[in-house]
Amino acid sequence: MSQNTTDQFFKNPVLGHPSGLFVLFFTEMWERFSFYGMRSLLILFLTTSTVNGGWEWTRENASALFGSYVGLVYLSTMLGGYFADKIIGFRWAVVVGAILMTLGHASMALESEFSIYLGLVLLVFGNGFFKPNMTSIISEMYKDRPEKKDGAYTLFYMGVNAGAFFGILLCGYLGEKVGWSYGFGLAGIFMFFGMLQFWLSQNIFGDIGLKPSKESKAKAEALDTDKRNPFTPIQLVVIATTCILGLLWILNDPASKISGGRINVFGFLGENGNSIAIVSALGLFIVLLLYRFTQYSQITKQKLMAVTFFAFLTIFFWAIFEQSPNSLTIFANDYTNRVLVGNWSITFLVINSLITILPLAIITWVLSMLFSQTFKKYKLAAFILSTSFIIIWGIAIWMLLKDFYTAGYLSLSDDMLGFLKIDKVTTALTEVPATWFSTLNSLFIITLAPLFSKWWESKYNPSANIKYGIGMGLLALGMACVAFGANGIEAGAKTASVSMIWLILVYLFHTMAELCISPVGLSYVSKLVPARMIAFMFGVWYLAVAIGMKGAGMFGENIDKIANEHGLSYFFWMLTLISLTVAVFSIVMSPVIKKLMHGVR
Repeated sequence: MSQNTTDQFFKNPVLGHPSGLFVLFFTEMWERFSFYGMRSLLILFLTTSTVNGGWEWTRENASALFGSYVGLVYLSTMLGGYFADKIIGFRWAVVVGAILMTLGHASMALESEFSIYLGLVLLVFGNGFFKPNMTSIISEMYKDRPEKKDGAYTLFYMGVNAGAFFGILLCGYLGEKVGWSYGFGLAGIFMFFGMLQFWLSQNIFGDIGLKPSKESKAKAEALDTDKRNPFTPIQLVVIATTCILGLLWILNDPASKISGGRINVFGFLGENGNSIAIVSALGLFIVLLLYRFTQYSQITKQKLMAVTFFAFLTIFFWAIFEQSPNSLTIFANDYTNRVLVGNWSITFLVINSLITILPLAIITWVLSMLFSQTFKKYKLAAFILSTSFIIIWGIAIWMLLKDFYTAGYLSLSDDMLGFLKIDKVTTALTEVPATWFSTLNSLFIITLAPLFSKWWESKYNPSANIKYGIGMGLLALGMACVAFGANGIEAGAKTASVSMIWLILVYLFHTMAELCISPVGLSYVSKLVPARMIAFMFGVWYLAVAIGMKGAGMFGENIDKIANEHGLSYFFWMLTLISLTVAVFSIVMSPVIKKLMHGVR
């Protein structure tokens, strides 16, 4: 195949989209299974007492490490995007990333201090190679069908959240109820499955993602008539300085807190050394960015300015949205009544069974649709993917049987208990895992993503700014719910028994907010950025996400300080106000950004 066109990929569609989209769907699904499964456990593992297998850290230290980890995960996409663009191609970048992440999860399963830190490092670099290049492949597949990109990214995002749902549900359950190493280890197993099925199905992408050759680079340059602006030596020095300062800061921030100040790279700058370093790095970056804008053609410059505007809004979105594995998980663990008895117990068990089995059945149906188009050509990949689903079905059914038996609603023989490795004990109650609430985000996305996809493809598709405004407004509404629910918790309280309904409402509104912003943002990057810059600009986009992730950690670090002084509700009301402010700002800026986008919707 000498050239990839939209028509070629749409010859044998699945649900109106190329079969290759669903190969990426399942690859990303298992990668997100591993990422979110491990991440859901990280804060709990770090703050749990040593008696229960944790490290017994303070919430401040745990949030500092969490913020730096997830920030570095997205920051590393800059490196992965560069290597894919210039050296190894999208496909090899995905495989290298998957292997590194598999090793990272295996390392964390060992639970020693060295292995945990090593695992986090491997996961950071693995995500950097993997993440930006999956979306880059989609962008290439739909380059001649831009009107279908929003729908494609939303469906892809459904796969992302299917993986997140099952990862949090199963890894979280095993980690909390069986042992931390089981949760960490399970994440690595499915990352390995995802890598195998991607590699064995790669021919479905035609020429997309192959290692760049001299010919392909020359052809891309010939097609791109936009003005070239190579970095000058001075600009490269500024970039290097910014990167070094930023990297040292994001590593030094948790290290200085965890070590009690014994490790402090910026100690020579005084008590506020960390702040001085990061403000200097951001200042240099902004100056360079503004100067670079002046060097492009007018239309390209304005489109890049629009991308930068949305990236700026995205920072605030993720800083607040990512309270889910941080302050909201703490709220679920310590301040929410999670023990259910009687009718509430059986109701939860039935609902939990339905939300486990039904999504798994839907995804299995999507799998069967993919097999109907690809099985003959990709038998081994189909076998690997089928095996992974058989294992998932087995673990899910085991979990449900264990919960029904423990709560006293199911009778199992001694032989069956031994076969299933279930302890012979009943409690006549159900304790909802703290990580369970995080699954609601993914569950709601699986349910709502098709509706939002249709909305974006209809004549009622709102403008980019309105989407962001709606998303930030919904984010504020969700935070207002938990703030209202926490209203009765006194300042300084370490525990409480708030109703679970407030967390359920938070995740419902935050899910709708996410559907308005996250997949749509990726789509706008692919539409507004010149082709030669696409993978790198996805990396730049993830840089904004990285700042937001670190911001989420910094918010989480202050939860105890604010709660002790003003009460926990005050903390969540602050996040509500920030979200509302950004929502209004996005809507007000609509006329300006619309001009900068030059007709792109």
